[in-house]
Amino acid sequence: MSKYWNEEIECMSREDMKKLQSERLVTQVKHVYENVPYYKKLMDEKGVTPDDINGIEDLHKLPFLTKADLREAYPYGLLAKPLSDCVRIQSTSGTTGKRVVAFYTQNDIDIWENCCARAIVAAGGTKDDVCQVCYGYGLFTGGPGLNGGSHKVGCLTLPMSSGNTERQIQFMMDLKSTILCCTPSYAAYIGESLKEMGYKPEDNKLKAGIFGAEPWTEEMRREIEKSLGIKAYDIYGLTETSGPGVSFECEEQTGMHINEDHFIAEIIDPKTGEVLPEGSKGELVFTSITKEAFPLLRYRTRDICVLTREKCSCGRTLVKMSKPMGRSDDMMIIRGVNVFPSQIETVLIEQGYSPNYLIEVDRVNNTDTLDISVEMNAEQFSDTIKDIQKKEAELVAAIKTMLGINPKVHLVSPKSIARSEGKAVRVIDKRKLH
Repeated sequence: MSKYWNEEIECMSREDMKKLQSERLVTQVKHVYENVPYYKKLMDEKGVTPDDINGIEDLHKLPFLTKADLREAYPYGLLAKPLSDCVRIQSTSGTTGKRVVAFYTQNDIDIWENCCARAIVAAGGTKDDVCQVCYGYGLFTGGPGLNGGSHKVGCLTLPMSSGNTERQIQFMMDLKSTILCCTPSYAAYIGESLKEMGYKPEDNKLKAGIFGAEPWTEEMRREIEKSLGIKAYDIYGLTETSGPGVSFECEEQTGMHINEDHFIAEIIDPKTGEVLPEGSKGELVFTSITKEAFPLLRYRTRDICVLTREKCSCGRTLVKMSKPMGRSDDMMIIRGVNVFPSQIETVLIEQGYSPNYLIEVDRVNNTDTLDISVEMNAEQFSDTIKDIQKKEAELVAAIKTMLGINPKVHLVSPKSIARSEGKAVRVIDKRKLH
């Protein structure tokens, strides 16, 4: 059984990939310029025409697109195909402003599902597997994307959607699920629930998990792997570019391979927009070169990461992106210090706490406050108040070492922080910063 879904593409030489990307980019720019008045206006303002784009070396000449553009052009302003050619929309789970609505032709859906199939095969999936998809279905891209990818691979697909954890576990055990697809926070919750029900990690038949849609740390990965007895793989995507499957992890787990035959990745300086050399840390920008209905050119993701072309032991030549290290827009600046929730999560897990926490930021008398509530496990909760205060002080010290600022830490009873079956809410920023 091949360990690739599409070996010819996944292991293509750099020269051939550049040639393919260049051909597709030239065609795509023409398609967008002729069919999307909104983007044509942006190109005209920048003094760029399709004739100026002869290959990927000219990509930097094109204007960026941002989420603000998507909101301004809502709903049909970035559509590049007649509505009669479109067969589906998906939408972000966004909590601010207008939702982002993305359109798909049937070909767009086929390409997206093939990208997800690559991710499933990279995680060891074959037609003999039972793939349990607990991402939300409906407008959210997680469920439909992995569902379609699972079908392409030929797995027995359990389209569970999120929630109803008891039923999830019943089906997982009865139907002997081998691959679990959901958010990392929900995977951690399933692991916790299995333990409470008296199951050991070896009691289930799971071998792999494909987890994405929210940031998670290496420490959280190890916790999930231990609690479920699996290998946990990362997957990345955006509704704006199709959904999960833009990039995926292989067994090496040192970054996610980007499906470069469909997406060109750049790293830019988030402040200046300047393209940075390979290996630099900066904001990830994607150009969709095969999307028909909703093709975004140079879309700023706001995710901070690094791209690398170091040789991968899996044999794939597709460029790798690191796990996003935070976002250029939801990074919190607290007392002048850049703070990412993942830094706090790393400390908590290293200190033996669960990844269930809530960060509250406020401003009192013109000074930022940082309060972190952290759930204890049953053993920690049985300690005396004096012991708990000591543990809180130790956590304060460890977080101060990581961030350089003093937080307040509150250890709270098990299960007192609300669980999420979709994206976990980790941060409440009460400051009026806008």
